Amino acid sequence: MTTAPTAETAESFAQTKPLRPWGRRLLYALHAFIIINFLVEIVYAALVVFIALKPEGIDGPLFGAAATLPFELVAKRRMYAQEMWLATAGLCIYLALTEIGPRMKRHRGF
Repeated sequence: MTTAPTAETAESFAQTKPLRPWGRRLLYALHAFIIINFLVEIVYAALVVFIALKPEGIDGPLFGAAATLPFELVAKRRMYAQEMWLATAGLCIYLALTEIGPRMKRHRGF
């Protein structure tokens, strides 16, 4: 039989030891590595979509010219575009959970 959590048990779980200086630096380094990794992925996918897989003779958006392109080229561009959007969404979610949310919580006093 389990007991319901009480305020005392919740407080004891919430109390954690402060990080040592090297631990805090390690967390900051990991945080920076994750953000840089997302940014590199976004830039790489954008370069592939807009520069490396750019069809000859077409500058700017494809619009109607997409119907005349080979299927393989269109499929590759779409896969890299999806990869770019996935990395962008991942970065947004990561920043919301690690940066924006905690700052809003502190500001509102929750």
